Amino acid sequence: QMHLVESGGGLVQAGDSLRLSCAASGRTFSSYAMGWFRQAPGKERAFVATINRSGGNTDYADSVKGRFTITRDNAKDTVYLQMNSLKPDDTAVYYCAAGRSALATMVLRWGSEYDYWGQGTQVTVSS
Repeated sequence: QMHLVESGGGLVQAGDSLRLSCAASGRTFSSYAMGWFRQAPGKERAFVATINRSGGNTDYADSVKGRFTITRDNAKDTVYLQMNSLKPDDTAVYYCAAGRSALATMVLRWGSEYDYWGQGTQVTVSS
């Protein structure tokens, strides 16, 4: 079992930045691709960003490309999501997730590909 704990959410104004962190424990962190997803009120959970096991490959939802950056520190068992130029539409609960990818270079875009999920952290962007 892998335990994931997100932190760093909060209330910010449009145009501000936030950095989310997700600390993992219980499994070998570097064996898992990691992802961030979000769920806004009344909407389904949506993919935000993913990173492969080593951190060399990333992928993003079109809505956040150029504004968000996913990174990981395998020495600290932590994945990050740097969010810049935040918009009110970014308001959601943000979840990190861990998944066993078939290849080390793979990134995972679908929620069904992930095995473990955190409890989420609220991000609210005011206009």
